Amino acid sequence: MQHHRLNVGGAQRQGQTHEIHSPFDDQVVGQVDFGQASDIEQAIAAADSARPHMAALAAHQRAAILSRMAAGLQARREQTARIIAQEAGKPIRFASAEAERVVDTFNEAAAQCGRLEGEYVPVDSVATGDGRMGIVRRFPVGTVAGISPFNFPLNLAAHKVAPAIAAGCPMVLKPASQTPMSALVLAELAQEAGLPAGGLNVVPASREAADQLTTDDRVRLLTFTGSAEVGWGMKQRAGKKRVVLELGGNAAAIVGPDADLDPVVPRLVIGAFAYAGQICISIQRIFVLEPLYDRFLQRFVDATRAQARVGDPMDPQVMVGPMIDASNQRRILQWIEEARADGARVLCGGEARTTCVTPAVLTDVNPALRIVAEEAFGPVVVVERVKDWDEAITRTNRSRFGLQCGVFTHDIRALWRCFQQIEVGGVIHNDFPTFRVDLMPYGGVKDSGLGREGPRYAMEEMSELRLLVLNP
Repeated sequence: MQHHRLNVGGAQRQGQTHEIHSPFDDQVVGQVDFGQASDIEQAIAAADSARPHMAALAAHQRAAILSRMAAGLQARREQTARIIAQEAGKPIRFASAEAERVVDTFNEAAAQCGRLEGEYVPVDSVATGDGRMGIVRRFPVGTVAGISPFNFPLNLAAHKVAPAIAAGCPMVLKPASQTPMSALVLAELAQEAGLPAGGLNVVPASREAADQLTTDDRVRLLTFTGSAEVGWGMKQRAGKKRVVLELGGNAAAIVGPDADLDPVVPRLVIGAFAYAGQICISIQRIFVLEPLYDRFLQRFVDATRAQARVGDPMDPQVMVGPMIDASNQRRILQWIEEARADGARVLCGGEARTTCVTPAVLTDVNPALRIVAEEAFGPVVVVERVKDWDEAITRTNRSRFGLQCGVFTHDIRALWRCFQQIEVGGVIHNDFPTFRVDLMPYGGVKDSGLGREGPRYAMEEMSELRLLVLNP
């Protein structure tokens, strides 16, 4: 069994040992040392000391470090996939995909090192600027604090670490307490790749112990992925530092009357139930236009029963593994029963099976209920009939969240209306809203967050413009 120590200032450090348990069968899958508030303080100090060394790295040096980290991740992809599956309960088929994606994230960040562009400003376009010229460059913002979630414990940590290195910023990373082992692999790889000491510090810790990451003025940017309630609360306490928030979702898919159900239905089953729906852009609401609704609903229920296999995440055929913990299993079952008691029809699923919840399809649900209005973050989807595109757009927007939306249609006019009018960070055409390629700008509006991830876009968040006016 592996024992992972926290990493501060480029060296492993002993902390209080915690056992990491599988969400599926409660077996111990690893041991991790957790830090205290004093370790967070020392990690911030180490990052602050590393600031000039990180900023002094040339673009080609940053790119080389990131490429070496990508190569290390490629070499360890089977090991990291197994770690993800064990600590997060993520089915191995999706854990393996995450282990492959993280390589792309680091390679993309390496490529972007030479593209963090400046510009020439023609200050002599007005008389007072005669004889002068302006140059704008981006400079690293300084120390970055990253807080990553349990559901993509490796790749979402990488979406903070890789652009920070690419922008020349040192980082203190606090991974989710349930899934810290994946992030500690990044610290090992950073050392092997030659990152300056203190350039990446990884400290598993409780939320209380890590609170200094939010309040300390030496931290110049806080990037957080997690729940809306926690994220917006952190922003209120963050003082003058920049804040990037990638928060919850309540993703909708709209199925137009011209959609081809043969490819659409199985794709939506994956989008709704992969990893037990514990994905920010998992489909929670499906709006189907007349006259396709009845045919769609029956086929979707049948496909859910046939396609969404439940069970051991180490089984390559399993799509729906365990909920991350017992409290979340109880919560999602309670929300389903609340809807049933209110008159909703539960067409399949919604039952406890060991630590899992069987995939649930509901219809005729009161939109004020939590299963519709809040982020379910579980294996449940609500399918409803809408009469036209106006109603589909209106009901999609009837949410405090706005992360991504999927639109299935061949009608370019309807698609363009959706792009213009749906209040989300991204509209995905002819695919589920769970679609994400790691180089694209990713983030939401309303309660879904602030700022964007994706290496290029995160690098812009982690750097600031500086102007030089030349007077030859």
